[in-house]
Amino acid sequence: MLNYLRKKARYLKIESYALYLAYRDPRVPCYAKVFSAFIVAHTFSPIDLIPDFIPILGYLDDLIITPLGIFLALKMIPEEVMVQARREANVAELEGRIQSRAGIVIVITLWIIGAVVLALLIYNYVKK
Repeated sequence: MLNYLRKKARYLKIESYALYLAYRDPRVPCYAKVFSAFIVAHTFSPIDLIPDFIPILGYLDDLIITPLGIFLALKMIPEEVMVQARREANVAELEGRIQSRAGIVIVITLWIIGAVVLALLIYNYVKK
């Protein structure tokens, strides 16, 4: 069972990196690029959108949102782009080049944007 889970985790890691490579391709539609960028950032970031210490919800994003997001992103990207991206991702994984710094930046940016929007909503509510 543990071996199976390791294989699945490795598959998700490589597939996420392939998404990272694919969303940079000009043949990918804009909506797919945005969605894929979010999924890649969420997957590779050590900072969770929902912290793991929150009961049930903390692991919900890791167990459901990530695989579901990857599945949906793969449906949005042309197959020929994904074939090429998977090939490059496998080579990168063998060479140990898969990193997560970009994910950290994107997740922090999303948190800041969310905080600003929330602050503006609260300000407008209080101002009335």
